[in-house]
Amino acid sequence: MDFLRRLFGGAPAGGSADGAIHLYVRCSRCGSPVHVRVDPRNDLVPEYGDDDIAAEYVLHKEIMDSKCFRIMRAELRYDRARRETSRSLEGGEFITREEFDQLRSA
Repeated sequence: MDFLRRLFGGAPAGGSADGAIHLYVRCSRCGSPVHVRVDPRNDLVPEYGDDDIAAEYVLHKEIMDSKCFRIMRAELRYDRARRETSRSLEGGEFITREEFDQLRSA
């Protein structure tokens, strides 16, 4: 049944519809909320250890809002299993999806 869902575009059982990482941020200058979609299969960059096996993955993302056009720089780190271990954002702050929806509707 999962095969048919994937074939016809349905959401996989127990996961998101697109398998993406969704980031929600707010610009510290103008307060504008921004949603960013990240494809973990293509956007995560491996950082190799001494044994030529990826020790961790890093995501560097430049994000621009549509109000003041300021660049925000995000860095997220993931372990070998692609679980998030840390995140930082220069020029803004991370917000929840609920906060994003609330700011967009205001």
